[in-house]
Amino acid sequence: MQKTKRRDFLKATIGTAVAMGTPWPFAACRGAAQKPPQKTNAQVAAIRGDNLDAMTRDAIDALGGIHTVVNKGETVFIKPNFVSIPWAKYNKCFHIGECTKPEIIIAVTEECLKAGAAEVIIGEGSHLPKFEWQYAITLDGKTNLVKQAKRLSSRYDGKVTLACLETDSPGWIEVPSRTPPGKIAISSLVANADKVISIPVAKTHSWAQLTLASKNFIGITPLFRYAQLIANTWWNRGSFDHSSPRAIAQVYLDIIKAVKPDLSIIDFSIGIEADGPTIGLGGRTVNMKKRLGSWAIIASTDIMAADATAARIMSHDTKKVKQLAMGFEMGLGEIRAKSIEILGEKLDNLRVKWKPARVRGYKMKE
Repeated sequence: MQKTKRRDFLKATIGTAVAMGTPWPFAACRGAAQKPPQKTNAQVAAIRGDNLDAMTRDAIDALGGIHTVVNKGETVFIKPNFVSIPWAKYNKCFHIGECTKPEIIIAVTEECLKAGAAEVIIGEGSHLPKFEWQYAITLDGKTNLVKQAKRLSSRYDGKVTLACLETDSPGWIEVPSRTPPGKIAISSLVANADKVISIPVAKTHSWAQLTLASKNFIGITPLFRYAQLIANTWWNRGSFDHSSPRAIAQVYLDIIKAVKPDLSIIDFSIGIEADGPTIGLGGRTVNMKKRLGSWAIIASTDIMAADATAARIMSHDTKKVKQLAMGFEMGLGEIRAKSIEILGEKLDNLRVKWKPARVRGYKMKE
């Protein structure tokens, strides 16, 4: 079970969680990446439609239901991509494709509670230490995550918690990394969760090529430790090496190796193409209803299979997407098309033109 794997990993490497910023030695944990198994099969559910709530639940059911992932009494951590939520009051970040749609998060949260989860934590680091969750509003404008957290907590035995990771994390746990200095701090809310679910929105990325279920985990690292103030208005995790897609991928793939995410659900409703991950950086909104004729949701318990399938939908050559090859070589999941079974909609019926980002690397000064 994933619960045992995640917690046993942490106990074996660091013992117990420590307070913010406390280092641990990890030199003995580092080493060569394990070779992937000779043959690994994975399933990816692909659902089309115009109701994100129903589509999300259908995708989960296609994989066997949430009860195959979440057990009664467990704590579940959900990580959306809310890159620009600190400015959601003004920038319509959900409508322009920068952030995961609240409808999807609400549906997954309720499914987890139905399965008997004791707590569902929806957490994000974003680019400011704190932001206002009430502006995570559904596309129809009828509700938001604050209202839904209260509703679901009152309806089910489990509770829903909204966490700005920078201020709400009880502590930070360091996991081994191939990158200097050999360890990366992540929120204890993620590290101590029984199950972890990644829910990104499909976007291109000027430093990572694509930002999907894997890249999503950069947001569980602390700003106080890795970020630098930009234009005196927002914080960017520039202490991580962004000089190439390979360099930055090593950071979040090392996190994934430690966390072992249990489920990935990718939002293909309204996303970003070109020089993403935001409009301000040169990205351009992609509404799949206009480009495909409908929205889509894909889901998998194999994070690399989810990302590889998403890349194919976005008409990217998976052989040229560094994070995919690296993740496969590290044994994190399946990326080979012939070894991935698509449940639901056929892959060829989902492919659309999606302008790639112009990759531009940088490495900030210490």
